[in-house]
Amino acid sequence: MPIAKGRSNKRSSSSSTSYASTVTTVIFIALCVLGLWILTSNSVVPPQTTTTSGRITTDSTDTTTTTTSSSFSSSSLDKKDPPAYEDNPGNLPDDAIKGDTIESKPDEEKSQEGETKDSSKENSKESEREQEQEPEQTREEETKEKPKEGNESVEEQERQTENENQISEESSITENQQETKREENRGTENIQEENQQETETGTSMEGQQQQEQQQGQQEQENSESNGNETEKQQPQHEIEDVTNDETQQNDGSEQSKDEEPTKEEKAGETQEDSVQKETNQEEVSESNSGGSFIGGDNSGIPKESKESRKSWSTQADQSENQNDRRKDGSTNNSDDGSIYGYTWKLCNVTAGADYIPCLDNEKALRQLHSTKHYEHRERHCPDEGPTCLVPLPQLYKRPVEWPKSRDKIWYNNVPHTKLAEVKGHQNWVKVTGEFLTFPGGGTQFIHGALHYIDFIQQAVPNIGWGKHSRVVLDVGCGVASFGGYLFERDVLTISFAPKDEHEAQVQFALERGIPAISAVMGSQRLPFPGRVFDVVHCARCRVPWHAEGGALLLELNRVLRPGGYFVWSATPVYQKLKEDVEIWKGRSSKCLSPLLAMSLLTVSMCWELVTIKKDKLNSIGAAIYRKPNSNECYGQRKHNSPPMCKSDDDPNAAWYVPLQSCIHPVPVNEGERGTRWPEEWPRRLQTPPYWLNRSQLGIYGKPAPDDFASDYEHWKRVLSKSYLKGLGISWTNVRNVMDMRAVYGGFAAALKDLQVWVLNVVNVNSPDTLPIIYERGLFGIYHDWCESFSTYPRTYDLLHADHLFSRLKKRCKILPVVTEIDRLVRPGGKIIVRDESVAVGEVENILKSLHWEVRLTFSKDQEGILSAQKSNWRPDSYGAKE
Repeated sequence: MPIAKGRSNKRSSSSSTSYASTVTTVIFIALCVLGLWILTSNSVVPPQTTTTSGRITTDSTDTTTTTTSSSFSSSSLDKKDPPAYEDNPGNLPDDAIKGDTIESKPDEEKSQEGETKDSSKENSKESEREQEQEPEQTREEETKEKPKEGNESVEEQERQTENENQISEESSITENQQETKREENRGTENIQEENQQETETGTSMEGQQQQEQQQGQQEQENSESNGNETEKQQPQHEIEDVTNDETQQNDGSEQSKDEEPTKEEKAGETQEDSVQKETNQEEVSESNSGGSFIGGDNSGIPKESKESRKSWSTQADQSENQNDRRKDGSTNNSDDGSIYGYTWKLCNVTAGADYIPCLDNEKALRQLHSTKHYEHRERHCPDEGPTCLVPLPQLYKRPVEWPKSRDKIWYNNVPHTKLAEVKGHQNWVKVTGEFLTFPGGGTQFIHGALHYIDFIQQAVPNIGWGKHSRVVLDVGCGVASFGGYLFERDVLTISFAPKDEHEAQVQFALERGIPAISAVMGSQRLPFPGRVFDVVHCARCRVPWHAEGGALLLELNRVLRPGGYFVWSATPVYQKLKEDVEIWKGRSSKCLSPLLAMSLLTVSMCWELVTIKKDKLNSIGAAIYRKPNSNECYGQRKHNSPPMCKSDDDPNAAWYVPLQSCIHPVPVNEGERGTRWPEEWPRRLQTPPYWLNRSQLGIYGKPAPDDFASDYEHWKRVLSKSYLKGLGISWTNVRNVMDMRAVYGGFAAALKDLQVWVLNVVNVNSPDTLPIIYERGLFGIYHDWCESFSTYPRTYDLLHADHLFSRLKKRCKILPVVTEIDRLVRPGGKIIVRDESVAVGEVENILKSLHWEVRLTFSKDQEGILSAQKSNWRPDSYGAKE
């Protein structure tokens, strides 16, 4: 029995020990699970808010609402996302958690953790990580003590663990919310300097979220002052406003959601993102709202219609030499935009700071066989545009602003004194200290241009400056004082003169803020359509009108509107010198054979001599002619000289077209351009031309008059909602503007009330809409941007390029075109580019390599916009001799 009793006690003792071991093992396992759970929740919860904001950014029309458990679950599944505090010490974008609706419980532990988070923001990343984990470690130690007391079961411990985990999760969310509020208060401290901004896109924000987190710390260290963010955020808001307006989506809450991702994108960008951005631009952009980007499919004005292009001719079609010059429009399409690391050099040319590539092509000029017709003053472009940079004149300064610039400019900006020496006594230009001053005179109006302008009006009241006559061509303009003072009569004047021994006369004009181009009346037509100028003016221009069968005067007849006036103020009108008398009466002493003199030539051209008036104050005279508005006179001539032009000779063909000594008949069919005078200014600006037929498709696919009206409304909306106040452009500093790819001239028309003028450029391979631009009282020129422009360097304050580069890159490289832009724009000048996102990205890369300050980029639905400002930077070394 004792033995049996002993065995029974031993069995009982063994059972008790086994039970205790089992309980201990279960408790130990529970503690391990508990610790692992706590650690897991502490490292997984922070990315939860980032994931939520990523969803909001990608589709702002869908409001994401989550509960605590669902948020934790989605965060736990995404284990590839690193914790926010590892790469970014809590520095989330200011709208990262605005989509969350989780309510935090105001208990002591959350408050304690929030305070710890506030203090940790000013410490290093390691200190912050330790401080974040302190409350969790305290709770873990407390949990470990409770099982030792034996007062709770395993189920009770697990329930406690869940409660603590929920508190920890909610506390983490509270920390992020408090942190976001502090980020909102700091505002612009997370926006770096404007010239480091990259192209913003709405493309796949979830895929870009990790990169933005990794760059957050560097972004904070490079942050700028409050003024920078205000200037940067405003353009984004204005662009979104235009987008919503154009797509008729004016819901306030949706617009607010559209703006929030914009802030997040801006806060996450750094200079190192550029390579990634270049790749992202090739992807399809996500929509940040229900609408589309300005200029997109739903932008209020559609993209150009391929069908409508068939009904519009182009200069490339009309100009007989165009096909010979550029037989294959797709010769080089290999420019990939990878310009980082490109080594820029200064142009090593004789012209130095005044280099015009197509007029200073010394190699081509040496190969000319004759200069009899001023061929050496015409365009001779290199085979490929230069990629060197024109140096700045020494001591160059930002130009004087208009209207003061009409009277004086900085001497160091155009350091030429020859005109002052030769023409100073005629009040052209004088050197006055550090300025070149312009008294407003000229050879024919020594006592001022305004008196001369009024003298013409008094001689022919029907000229009606600023109402009947709006667009004027000034031939041989000198320093363009005539055109400069016509602005006071609400008249637009485009002046031209050759680049010749009269040093930089066109450059003087443009520096003063007066429209002008470098051109010559030589062997080719002027780059304007036929029948577009209301008045043509020549004051002592010294052009041999009667030579070569009157070819030069017949060229003016081509561009002059039927019923328009030719004002000839020259010495043959009022002087009795032998040479002048021979020109006027009919014979030139320089030639052996008789020539048609001015009086005989104008009669044979059926021009009416309206009057010959003398100005006693200036001691000059002017002969004023009027072009006929019918063909009746041509049929009554005794001699068919000059002859009528052939029926296939298009008067609008002007790009590298040789001069023809013939007369184009006046249009007579009702509804044909030229049969009626345009509406008086300013009505003509917004009135569709009478000859735009509703049966003809416009450029954008609507009936042509509707297309015209839609284009005008579109650009008024874009100007008012975006350009004028949303791009950070100070328009008081803008005077000379060029629209590099004009269609109907809507952009220029929308700027009517500002103190600017706009040169509208219609590309030679685009539909020929330049006559429409002139009809509405604006002006422009034909050009091919695969070649350099005929103007001096540093002559424009603002260039506007709407969908230019995406079309141009099919014909030539983008790099020389952007180099030409750098040549045209003044230091401190700007460019606005609207185009496909890929094209905008290529231009942006090149501009950055040129040290331009990229002030704004925005992209949406594969459409982008860029605003940039030119700096004073120039390379230190010169390239090879041109």
